Amino acid sequence: MNEILKSLCMIDGASGEEAAVREFVISQIKDFCEYSVDNLGNIIAFKKGKNASAKKVLIDAHLDEVGLIITHIDGDGFARFTTVGGIDTAALMFRRVLINGSVKGVIGGKPVHLCEGDERKKLPSVDSLYIDLGVSSKEEAEKLISVGDCAVMCSDYTVVGDKVLSKALDDRVGCAILIDLLKNDAEYDFYASFSTQEEVGLRGAKVVAYSVDPDAAIVIDGTTAADISGVADSKKVCSQGEGAVVSFMDGATSYDREYYSAALNSGIKAQSKCAVAGGNNAGAIHQSRGGVRVVALSVPCRYIHTSGSTCDMRDVIAVRDLTKYMLENIAGGKL
Repeated sequence: MNEILKSLCMIDGASGEEAAVREFVISQIKDFCEYSVDNLGNIIAFKKGKNASAKKVLIDAHLDEVGLIITHIDGDGFARFTTVGGIDTAALMFRRVLINGSVKGVIGGKPVHLCEGDERKKLPSVDSLYIDLGVSSKEEAEKLISVGDCAVMCSDYTVVGDKVLSKALDDRVGCAILIDLLKNDAEYDFYASFSTQEEVGLRGAKVVAYSVDPDAAIVIDGTTAADISGVADSKKVCSQGEGAVVSFMDGATSYDREYYSAALNSGIKAQSKCAVAGGNNAGAIHQSRGGVRVVALSVPCRYIHTSGSTCDMRDVIAVRDLTKYMLENIAGGKL
């Protein structure tokens, strides 16, 4: 699965610009399931299992990553931007970016030695930052980029033991897991979605859930791990190497308690997400039509939404195995 994950992470696909990621996913799954692409660019797949499912189950992972979008090009050729999804300013300062998959730049701002007083003590606003393309005029810049173009932060894909460092682990880890499940035999029929625009409001998943009309859904995602130096145990949210992260509640969803308990007691390495914050596509899916029972299974990622996010492949495997376990128990009528 590591090679698939590497390929996925190295493709650029900010929210609303997921086409290249979508085409790669299709190349991987087209011989193993039926699939279609809807008007928002979501891939909706159907995997035929050995047995008919007692309940219609949807497994979802999102295609998009956080990024930037160009909003203005000034007279000196500097490009102003806003973020696509939630990115901390500290993760942006002086980072290399790639626009439209080919144009390189660096995010610039006021140098610290020119800051005065309280300016030195706080992060600048996103509005004060810009992308330096190495040109000297608006005319030169407009030969390279246009307002509305998307950018992502540049990153390598680095493996150190069981750990992976890369951009876009949220949620290419989920996509890699879902591809793996579709490529292998399934005990029961299920639907799978690779959804768009999660980072800007759970938009694609809302459409998918309406179209598929599932009884239950399993949402696979990356989530924040704060198991790092200087963080109190009560604030660590979840820990790498401790398996799949199972949510009981977040900022968008209160999860099905039976599914939550079943996941934690599966015998597969798992942990609770010990924070009520954030959200994922379950927030849109569980409210669709007459309501959908949902469980969220996540991979703990340190430094999420940055070019240096990290995950542990042992946790990725645990999420895959737990997703399969939950699918078989829900589809088999045991839950």
